[in-house]
Amino acid sequence: MEQNHQRQGKRELLPNGGEKPMLEMMLPRPLSNEYRGSPIAKWVFVLLTVVTIVRSLIHVCASDGGAQSIATIPLDSFTPEGAATVVSVFSLWGLSQLLLGLVYVVVLYRYRGLIPFMYMLLIVEYGARLFVGAFKPMETSGTAPGAVGDFIILPLAAIMLVLSLREQRTGS
Repeated sequence: MEQNHQRQGKRELLPNGGEKPMLEMMLPRPLSNEYRGSPIAKWVFVLLTVVTIVRSLIHVCASDGGAQSIATIPLDSFTPEGAATVVSVFSLWGLSQLLLGLVYVVVLYRYRGLIPFMYMLLIVEYGARLFVGAFKPMETSGTAPGAVGDFIILPLAAIMLVLSLREQRTGS
């Protein structure tokens, strides 16, 4: 039945003439490597994938987990046990980011049709970071790059979601 869809303009129509629901566009059935959205949204997703993996590796590999050297958390003022706990939490967070980055790589390599869904996840993640940060602020001695990045990536992901849902015309 999926093969019977007709294309009209940029929107795919169902056999009954209705437009394909947004959920169906974000989680296409069957799942394939076909991506029909804007090439800009795909390349921005590649960039976000690289940033996610690099950032995660810093948190996992840096001796302070990036807590003091990047996030400017004053570990010097903590007890040794407290500082070790913060470093451990940052390293575990880096591991989670690495796993998510590897999912991004799989999407880019094998399931490009999920790029719009991944942008929706980015919107939820970065929106939740801002929400949680507002209610549970972290004391730092400076402005961490992540604190600034949240305000950049959230609107960027929203714009890229829209672009990734806009089907591009094929040369016919």
